[in-house]
Amino acid sequence: MDLSSGYPYFLIKTGLPFNYQKLEASLKTDVLILGGGISGALTAYYLTSAGINCVVIDSRGIGLGSSAASTSLLQYELDTSLVTLINKVGKANAVNAYQLCVEAINKLGKLSDKIGNRDFEFKQSLYYAATKKDVSFLKNEFAVRKENGLDVSYLNGSDINSKFGFTAPGAILSATAGQTDCYMLTHSLHQSAIKKGLKVYDNTSIVKIDHGKRSIAAVAENGCIIKAKKIVYATGYEVMHLIDKKIVTFNSTYACASEQQNNQTKLWKDDVLLWNTADPYLYLRSTNDKRIIIGGRDEKFYDPNKRDKLLKRKTKQLAKDFKELFPAIPFKPEFSWTGTFGVTKDGLPFIGQYKKLPNSFFALGFGGNGIVFSLIAAEILQDIFLGKKSKSAPIFSFERL
Repeated sequence: MDLSSGYPYFLIKTGLPFNYQKLEASLKTDVLILGGGISGALTAYYLTSAGINCVVIDSRGIGLGSSAASTSLLQYELDTSLVTLINKVGKANAVNAYQLCVEAINKLGKLSDKIGNRDFEFKQSLYYAATKKDVSFLKNEFAVRKENGLDVSYLNGSDINSKFGFTAPGAILSATAGQTDCYMLTHSLHQSAIKKGLKVYDNTSIVKIDHGKRSIAAVAENGCIIKAKKIVYATGYEVMHLIDKKIVTFNSTYACASEQQNNQTKLWKDDVLLWNTADPYLYLRSTNDKRIIIGGRDEKFYDPNKRDKLLKRKTKQLAKDFKELFPAIPFKPEFSWTGTFGVTKDGLPFIGQYKKLPNSFFALGFGGNGIVFSLIAAEILQDIFLGKKSKSAPIFSFERL
């Protein structure tokens, strides 16, 4: 599946930091993880840390799917507002989902320190009204978040202008957020887990999988066979043919990174993460080498050719969006890219066992905060494989719909 194109900033910045081997011999393992991107990397790290023998297989180079194209904003907010999510899945599950995402950001920060991933920063997040008509929604969303224990403040138009230097009629300031380099985090996780016994193979296509009652057998394109007690599908959108109901809709999104700002250029206060209430929404962040990344202008289709043809026009539109928000800050796009992302009916990911495929589990972090969802998935799967009951699992299960 064609997941991205263009020149993703983090891939250009980092290049190929590590080499991995193709699978060249049959083997046995406890858990086979299909997909070496951020979802597979976090799952492999958690399982390996728990003493579970794992093998990771990816048909591409490691991290060269959606992970390389990620803009790497870390937010607890879902693409579905808390007010809307409560109406869809009930108050308890909705609030728990939001709180789990808050916890996941904090855990990602600690994990980054542990494995030596330096490109992680805790931030605040400002969710601002794109138009005046969105203010009533925003105030209601703020009130619901506040009463359910989320650390938020409400800002009016004058607050936003004086503190952050742009014009908006209202905003929610969230204390918990972060930013990272998803591509480098993926590699750092693999390198740390390899030291604990994880085996990672890239550029190895699996052409057949037999799901038995007690084990699975995966056959690679070169004839090598991997036998495992369980399999985790962490390949994102590329496994939808295995699910017998439509659980996700594919959309296209766009992003660009500016040239480096000079040392005298002042950005907005505290370089908070910015995003708005528009549909599709706009989102912004800075980088540690003084660039600005802006993304959005999504299209509701999956067609790589059609998607890619729009890249030049979308880049110009995103640059214009930025200049309208911050006319005094220089913004000249240097890298631009486009990618595919999935939208679920309730905005939640799908994590856990798919009962129609014996010994098969999924870590599908669909949505705008897939990195955060991937950590939650890793924790849930670790509990399941250790024989523990996960209180979080039902919120994200296939049976919820």
